[in-house]
Amino acid sequence: MSESISQRELRNDSARIMRALGAGDSFVVTSNGQPVGELRPLRRHTFVDASAVVEVFRNAPEVEWRRLRDDLDAVADQDATPRA
Repeated sequence: MSESISQRELRNDSARIMRALGAGDSFVVTSNGQPVGELRPLRRHTFVDASAVVEVFRNAPEVEWRRLRDDLDAVADQDATPRA
């Protein structure tokens, strides 16, 4: 659940709020008691070693390229006419 903070709290206590965001907490910012925005942490990118990815997909079924191409052609507009 998001903590509700006022615009004034955001301005005066930004260091605490930034630490909390870093720890994964979210905030709803209010102005005159009305919600005006949300602060939430960004999703962090996680590095995955290439060998781990290869291992995960080692037993994946082989892609049938002709079938994939046919499926894409069925849904994608192949008309070369420029759009207005």
